Amino acid sequence: MTDSIYLDYAATTPLRSEAREAMLPYFGERFGNPSATYSLAAEARDAIDTARETVATLLGTTPNEITFTSGGTESLNAAIKGVAFAQQLARVGDHILTSSTEHHAVLHSCQYLEKFGFETSLLPVGRDGLVEPEEAAKALRKDTVLVSVMTANNETGVIQPIAEIAAAVRERARSLGRQIIVHTDAVQGANALRLNVDELGVDLLSLSSHKFGGPRGAGVLYVRRGAPFLPQQSGGGQERQRRAGTENVAAIVGTAHAFQLAQQERTAYAERCRALQERLIAGIAAAMPEAQINGHRERRLPNNVNVSFPDADARVMLRLLDEAGIAASAGSACNEETLEPSHVLLAMDVSLNYAVGTLRFTVSTSTEESEIDRLLDVLPDIVEQAKSATGVAAG
Repeated sequence: MTDSIYLDYAATTPLRSEAREAMLPYFGERFGNPSATYSLAAEARDAIDTARETVATLLGTTPNEITFTSGGTESLNAAIKGVAFAQQLARVGDHILTSSTEHHAVLHSCQYLEKFGFETSLLPVGRDGLVEPEEAAKALRKDTVLVSVMTANNETGVIQPIAEIAAAVRERARSLGRQIIVHTDAVQGANALRLNVDELGVDLLSLSSHKFGGPRGAGVLYVRRGAPFLPQQSGGGQERQRRAGTENVAAIVGTAHAFQLAQQERTAYAERCRALQERLIAGIAAAMPEAQINGHRERRLPNNVNVSFPDADARVMLRLLDEAGIAASAGSACNEETLEPSHVLLAMDVSLNYAVGTLRFTVSTSTEESEIDRLLDVLPDIVEQAKSATGVAAG
């Protein structure tokens, strides 16, 4: 068995050693509950305050607009439902606009809200996976209360023009004489993209710690001051009364450390990953010209290669890759149990025989060129075996 090769960094990343070291005291001697009043609690509370200030500075906002959560899913659920229910209570409207390629945490939150009288419209994307800002503006209605478009897609790595979308929404909202809130799922963007909320023009932004070298079970939700928001978790008054529950101090500290390092290193990260990405794409094109790279070729995260092989079974390819010691994904790590094609690829008009044969390879700065070459050595044969498994062998 060869040494294991990990090429699924979009699914999760290892905890950075710097974040781990920063977290350790809060598992032991600094175990106080930050809501208490004695000095042991004050240590924990100070650590959270420092972490909040760090995250706020990186996002270009103020600490009282930062809420720590249990992860990306909660951050997305809280953003979508929190704004929607607040606007419904205020009788402002009940229409939500999002894109057809969003993460299921967003799409399922919208579907959940439909049980309470909300209506969701899905913005189409082009074959490159991009939402057109003008289309977003045209789709707004007098009862629209929220627009949610992701910063970068978790499957294809396509980077949306969020600033342009937000600007188009604001302009159209002014003509309608109303405020329309803009949220973005930035979960995949922290390693490579500058995430300044004013530059992006968003009112809410969601992050997940384990995507950028922080701990699992931790996330961030930015809520602009004055944005309507109804807390979705009841209890004590933690997190500025936006998210009840005793804070996970260690995870919050680790999140802030990892996020700071990710943002400081994003230029070097992008350069290193882009070179690996281009090496992989060129190798696939040379060995398997029938393969199709999905998503815009320039407006994409530098570490993502989403590639489809016609008439192949992604499940078979993943199994064979695993046997070869290579970890990859069939797209979103949340949906690989069946051969059901990705909703993202179908929205991009990828044909079914290509969609079911799609793999996602995501690299990091720790990935070696030799690991890319090892993948390219074994991939052509694996693809052919996967085609044979479907009864559509080449030739």
